[in-house]
Amino acid sequence: MDISLMQNIEKALREPLPGHKAHMEMAVVGHHRKAKAPEGANKASVLALFIPDKNGHTELVFIRRSSHYHDDRHKGQIGFPGGKKEREDSDMRETALRETNEEIGVDPAEVEVLGKLSNLYIPVSNFLVHPFVGFVRSRPKFSLQVTEIAEVITCNYKRFLNDDCRKTTKMKLTCDIHLENVPYFDLKGKILWGATAMMMAELVHVLK
Repeated sequence: MDISLMQNIEKALREPLPGHKAHMEMAVVGHHRKAKAPEGANKASVLALFIPDKNGHTELVFIRRSSHYHDDRHKGQIGFPGGKKEREDSDMRETALRETNEEIGVDPAEVEVLGKLSNLYIPVSNFLVHPFVGFVRSRPKFSLQVTEIAEVITCNYKRFLNDDCRKTTKMKLTCDIHLENVPYFDLKGKILWGATAMMMAELVHVLK
């Protein structure tokens, strides 16, 4: 694990963040507006987690959500581990750590939180997402919550710094809904789009 990289990320997260401007780089056409979360929006947290690979290089962790639940608007999508705030959570940071532990088995005590990205409101599910950034010093042994998570995907963070990682595609969400020119990150041949791609776009600014 490159600790100096983590220190630089921590320092950068203390500086003013690009927020909405960065989010819009990967926003779906028609969503290029600054959606303000309503008073009653649900609260959720996610964790952008850096881990070392077997050779000591630095990777980011993503999960692919299960497709079991028909009413889940994000089923089958790739994202950061995370979820809804529960009553027992003292703050949004604790939500991110608890959910990451529940979903992929990463011990909260092992995670060093570096800071936080800008909040992002997701109108389709009425969630205000609080994205945290952290790292672990040794590669975790993932334990998946199989009812929620289909797989863990890891990718070298440097891939996101290359412009050829950003592409567009046509997406079919339902029989009646098709989206044109959807921006996404090419994640080892898998599509990282939507809210996670918008948060990832801001993290790329931090990394640069």
